[in-house]
Parts: sequence; C-alpha cells; structure tokens
Amino acid sequence: MNVLVVAAHPDDEVLGCGATIARHADRGDVVHVLILGEGITSRHDQPSDADPEELRALHRAAARASDVLGAKDCELTSLPDNRFDTVALLDVVKIVERAVATWQPEIVYTHHGGDLNVDHAITFRAVLTATRPTPGCLVRSLLAFEVPSSTEWAFGRLEPRFAPDTYVDVGATLERKIAALREYDGELRAFPHPRSAEGLDVVARRWGSVVGVDAAEAFETIRAVIA
Repeated sequence: MNVLVVAAHPDDEVLGCGATIARHADRGDVVHVLILGEGITSRHDQPSDADPEELRALHRAAARASDVLGAKDCELTSLPDNRFDTVALLDVVKIVERAVATWQPEIVYTHHGGDLNVDHAITFRAVLTATRPTPGCLVRSLLAFEVPSSTEWAFGRLEPRFAPDTYVDVGATLERKIAALREYDGELRAFPHPRSAEGLDVVARRWGSVVGVDAAEAFETIRAVIA
C-alpha cells in the first residue's frame, strides 16, 4: 500500500503521526513524506535573516527522522514558514497534486483543519482539494492528525474542533516516534512543553487509555471508502 503524509513543517510529520508511519513501514507499506514549508524563517524579523546552514541542518534532520521511521522518502518544498497565507492556495494545491500523481497513495494523512497554526489549516485545505474523489483517484482514506502545541492550543475555539474517531495502536512503535523527534534537536522542548519526548508519551498513553491499548495515535476521518 502507498501512504502519503503531508505536513506543513519539518517535525510535524513526526508529531502528528510518526508512530503510525513506523507501523505502516513495519507492515511493508511504502510511506512517502511531503513537507511543504521550509520551517525556519518565521524565527527571524526578515526571512532573509535566516542562516542557510540552519535551514540545511533542519532539512537533514527531516531526512534522518524519516529514516528512523522507515519512510521511503521525504520531499521538502520551500513555502514560507508561518506565511502560507501569503501564497495563493492554488499554488499549494498544485504541489500536493503533483505528489499525489507521482506516488499514487491509497491513504493520506495530514493536518487538522482547525489548528491554531495558519500553515496547518492551509495545508489541510490544500490536501482536501488535491485529493478530490474524482474518477481515477486512488485515495481511499483521508485522515487528519493532531499536532501537539497547535491543535490543543486552539482550546476548542477554532472550527472545526478536533474530534478523533480513528485510533492506531502504536504500542510497538511509539519509541521510534520519540527517537525520530530527537533527530530534530533544535525543535525538541523540555517537559511540560507538549513538543517534548515526555509530552508525546503522555498524549499517546492518554489516547491508548481511551481505546484500551497501551498507546495510540488519534485521527479524524475526513473520508474513507470501503471497497
């Protein structure tokens, strides 16, 4: 099975569904990761102030994280960090459409549309558009993941609220998710920040307790076709 993960920024793919990526890989599925944003320029007053080497280091970390999880490849594009709203939506859609046409995924994972981060919301809209169920489209399932420090920090004030209905048992792959996040040494935070090793463990154990397994990642099903 071909699987596509579309994330806005480097590390979102790990935070949102890293353990699920590893589970797919272990089952023999081919996982492709597409990261839309360059991931760094919003930290500076002007995008031109960003250090090119810092950007290259972040992208190398993304490749290493994908290797840890067992993804086949990780493609990064260069949309402006936390400024996707300055780019025509059609241009974002076309990037995703090219990935869908190239990799022919049956399952697509992406951001939840009600996240606090504007890039996440635009990514969701672009993926929803790019995977329209037109004749010949192979995408059977589209699922949205949460990203710690974005989804829950909307505090339910943005619509739609994250309402998971699908849970993946990741008891066997949670440690690889945390190991992959450690590759992003510049992105890892200290607990109790949700983007920490301990924070990811807490979230996975909490969702696991909801559905009766040791650890789980939670998703909202946008659409699914059962043949």
